[in-house]
Amino acid sequence: MDVHRSRFVPYPTSPVTSLAFSRASDSHLPSPPPPLKLALGRANGSIEIWDPAKGLWNQEAIFPGDGKSVDGLVWTQDPNEKDANGGVIVGQLRLFGIGSRPEVVEWDLGSGGVKRRSTGNFGDVWCIAAQPRRVGGQKKEGEEERAVDLVAGCSDGSVVVLGTADEDLTFKRFLARVGGKKARCMSIVWKNRDIVVAGFADSMIRVYDTRNAQLVRSMSLGAGISKAPKDAMVWQVRALLNGDIVSADSNGEIKIWDGKTYSLAQTVTAHDADCLDLIVSNDGKTMLSGGLDGKVAMYRQSIQGNGRKSWAKSQHRRTHTGEVKAMASFDSKLLSIVVSGGTDATPMVTPLREYGKENLRGLSSLPSHAPVVSAPKARLLVCWWGKEISVWRISRQNALEALPEQQRSRRLVAKISLDTRDNLTDVAISPEGRVLGAATHSEVKAFQLRKRLDSDGLAVRKLTVPEDMADSGARRLQISPDGLWLAAVTPESEIQVVRITNDADNPKQLTILDNVVELDRQRRRQTKPSATKTYERTINTLTFNPDSSIIAISTQQPQPWTSRPTTPTRTPSIAASSNSDSSDSDDDDESSPIFHGQHWAPNPSGHLLPKLDSGPLILTFRPEPRASLTNGTVNGNPGVHSTRNNPHAHSHELPRGPHRLLVLTSAHKIYELDILAGKFTDWSRRNTASTLPEEFTKIRERAMGAVWDVNATGRERVWLYGSTWVFMLDVGRDFAPLASLDGGKKRRASELGGEEDSAETRKRLKGSGAGSRVAAWQVGDSITRTSKGETQTVELVRRVKSEDDEDAVMDDEEDEDEVEGEQLRVSRLANGETEAKSEEGSAAKRWWSTFKYRPILGMVPLEDEGRSGGEGMLEVVIVERIAQRDEVKR
Repeated sequence: MDVHRSRFVPYPTSPVTSLAFSRASDSHLPSPPPPLKLALGRANGSIEIWDPAKGLWNQEAIFPGDGKSVDGLVWTQDPNEKDANGGVIVGQLRLFGIGSRPEVVEWDLGSGGVKRRSTGNFGDVWCIAAQPRRVGGQKKEGEEERAVDLVAGCSDGSVVVLGTADEDLTFKRFLARVGGKKARCMSIVWKNRDIVVAGFADSMIRVYDTRNAQLVRSMSLGAGISKAPKDAMVWQVRALLNGDIVSADSNGEIKIWDGKTYSLAQTVTAHDADCLDLIVSNDGKTMLSGGLDGKVAMYRQSIQGNGRKSWAKSQHRRTHTGEVKAMASFDSKLLSIVVSGGTDATPMVTPLREYGKENLRGLSSLPSHAPVVSAPKARLLVCWWGKEISVWRISRQNALEALPEQQRSRRLVAKISLDTRDNLTDVAISPEGRVLGAATHSEVKAFQLRKRLDSDGLAVRKLTVPEDMADSGARRLQISPDGLWLAAVTPESEIQVVRITNDADNPKQLTILDNVVELDRQRRRQTKPSATKTYERTINTLTFNPDSSIIAISTQQPQPWTSRPTTPTRTPSIAASSNSDSSDSDDDDESSPIFHGQHWAPNPSGHLLPKLDSGPLILTFRPEPRASLTNGTVNGNPGVHSTRNNPHAHSHELPRGPHRLLVLTSAHKIYELDILAGKFTDWSRRNTASTLPEEFTKIRERAMGAVWDVNATGRERVWLYGSTWVFMLDVGRDFAPLASLDGGKKRRASELGGEEDSAETRKRLKGSGAGSRVAAWQVGDSITRTSKGETQTVELVRRVKSEDDEDAVMDDEEDEDEVEGEQLRVSRLANGETEAKSEEGSAAKRWWSTFKYRPILGMVPLEDEGRSGGEGMLEVVIVERIAQRDEVKR
C-alpha cells in the first residue's frame, strides 16, 4: 500500500468546556434503568455524546455548534407514566446546556439541534444544576413522581428556578437577586431536593431554601492568601453524601463546610493556582479536583483516633497540558471513573476506585465521523471544519520528482466558505470530483467543480438544490459512485434522494432535478421500553453499494434500500402520485418518482436482517473484483416497456449480483450480510468474532472508517483505521482454519449476533473503565510518606501468587502485554504473518497492523489511471494531526 502521510491539513481542535454524565451512579435507579451517556461540550459550540459502556468509549454523535462555547451541561429524566393498559411509559432523558447567554437551552437528542429555549429577565447564565430525584424513603406512599427543576446562576447575581414538567422548559421564579459588582454566581449545586448552595465571585457561599425562596446562611471564605485578590471566586461547590459542603476557589484551596451548622470544618491546600472544578465519589469518601496548573489531585477521608473525620491530599498528577476546565464522575461497581477536559482538547479518563492501580486513558479529540473525503479518480482530498471546505490535489508518485520541493505532494486547488448560521455537519464529493455537496444542520448546498483553463485550480459553480432538501439540512451526505445520486439524511433522520444530470441546454453543466424522493424507513417492533427512543432511531451511517443500486443506512440496525430500473428510455422525472389517501402510499413502489428510468423501492428482505450485538460503526459494501458492474445500464431494464395504459412501467426485479455488506459494530465485531437475502453470508458464519486476531480485539480506540483493496487477481483486503491505529484484514480468506471452528459454542452465539461469553472476553473487559492496569514492575518496591514534616519510607510487600491461581497469572501477563511500548507492539505483528500460499504460490498475510501514526483524522483512497486494471497497489492519504500530548497511555 502506498501511503501519503498528510500533515498539512490545519484541522483545529476545540477546548473541552463542560462534561456531564446522564447519572452519577447505579444506585436508586428507576426501572427500567436508562442508558449511561456522557455529554461533552466544547468551546466551538459542539456537543459530543459518548457511550462508555464496558469501557469501550464510543463517540456516538456530535451535535454541531454555532461557534459559541457550551459552558455547562446537565441531564434529567422525566418521570415514568402509565398508559391505558397499565403499561409503563418510560420517562425520556433530556439534555440542557448553557453558553454564557441569558438563556437555558434544551437539546434534541434525536436531531442534535436546539429543541427549546427558556429566557427571562436575568443575565448571562454561568452555572446550572438539576434537582436530584426522589429515592428510597423520600417518596411517600401514593405520591406521584414529579419532574425535576433546574436552578441556574447568572452573571448579574440572580439565581433562577426553571421547570421541566410536561416536556417543557419554563421559568418558575427568582430564588435570589444578589447586588454588587462582584456578585456573579459562579457555581451552584443542590444539597438535597429543597436546599440550593451557590458560590459567588465575592468570596461568599450562600444557601437558599427553594420552598420559600429564603436565604438560609451566608458563608465567607475569609482572608485570602498573600498577593492574591481580596475577593476570591468560588469556582465550584459540591454536596457530600452526609450533607457536608465542599468548595473550590481561586486561591487554590478546598474548604469543607459542616452540613448542619454551615461552619468551616477544614481547609486543604489543593493547587498552586485556581482550583477550577471538583467532583466527589458516590460514597463521599474520595474527592478529585482539577486546577489551572493542569493537575488532577485526589483527596481521601480518614478517621482519626478521636473519631473525627478529616481530609488529606493523597496524590496529584499533571494530566493535561493546559488548565482543567471541567470534570465529571461516574461511580458504580463495574465502572468507576472521572473524566476531565480542558484547553488541550483531549478528554482524560482517570480511574476513581482503582486510582494508582490503573493507567489513565486519553479519548480522541477528533470526530469519529472523519471530516475527510476524497475523489479518487480526480486525486482530490477534501477536508472541512467550521464553515470552510478545502480541496487539495495530490500529485502522482511518478510526478513527484518533476515538481519543485514545495509543490511535490499537494496543491490547494479550491476553498469554499459557506455563508451559513451553523457549522458544517458533512461533505461529500463524487469519485470523478465533478460534484461536491455540503450540509449544515439547516441547509444543504451543492457545487460543480471544473478545471480552470488558465491555472491548476478548480472553478466552483453553485448548483440549485431542490427547496425540500436545501431547507431541511442534513446530518449525513453521500454521492453515489456513479455520480448520479445525492442522498441526504436530515436532522430528523429522514432520507432524501435527488438525481444529478447534465443540463439539456449546456451538457457541460450539471443540474439537479427538482423532485426529491423521501425514503420511508422499515420500522421494527420495539421489544423493550427505552429512555432514548428518538436518539436510538437516529441514522448515523449512510452508504451506497459500488454500482449505486442500493442505499444502506444504520441506526442500531442496518437497513438497506434498493434502486430498481424501470423504463428503457431516458424519461424526465415524474412526480409521485398525489391522489392516494392511504397513509401507507409512500411504501408502494408505484408512487416513487422515476428518474431517467430508475426509481427507489424498499428492500423486500430488509425485515429478515438479523439483529446484531451492538450498533454499527461502519457500513461498507464489499466491491466486486471485476471491472464491469452488474447494474451498469443507465436506462435500467430493457425488458420493461411503457404502454398506453402504463406509461411509466416499474420493474420489480432486484439488482443483480451479490451485494455483501460488511458491518463493524461498536463492540468491534465484524459481520457480513447478504442484503438481498436478509441473512449472514457464508464467510460471516465461518469467520465469527472468536476468530478475529487477538491484536484487533485488544484495540481500545473504536474504528473510524474503512478502505477496500480489491483487484482482479483475487486480492480482497479491508483496511480499518482508528485515531491511533491502522489494521488490515484479508477478507478473501478465513481468519482461522476451518477445523478449529467446527462445533464451537462461541461460533454459534456469534452467528446469532449474541454476546460472546468467554473467559478471554471477560478478562479483556475487566477494569474500571479507564486505562489498562499498571504492571507490577511499574509500581516500585517502596513509597515515600510525609507526615507532620517527617519523611518515612515504606517497603511494599508483594503477594506471592500460588501456582493454581491461573486467573491471576493470566491477568498479570495481560497487564504486561498492554503496557508494552510501540516497538514491541510492532514486533508482535509476527503473530499475524502466518504464511499462507495463495493460488499463485506467493506468501500473503492474513492481517497486519501498526500504531506508528500520529492522531489520524481520516484515511481516504486515491486512484492512478496509469495503473491498468486496478492491479497495482492501493494508494491512500492518511491525514495526521500533530499530537498535543507526547504520550497518552492506552
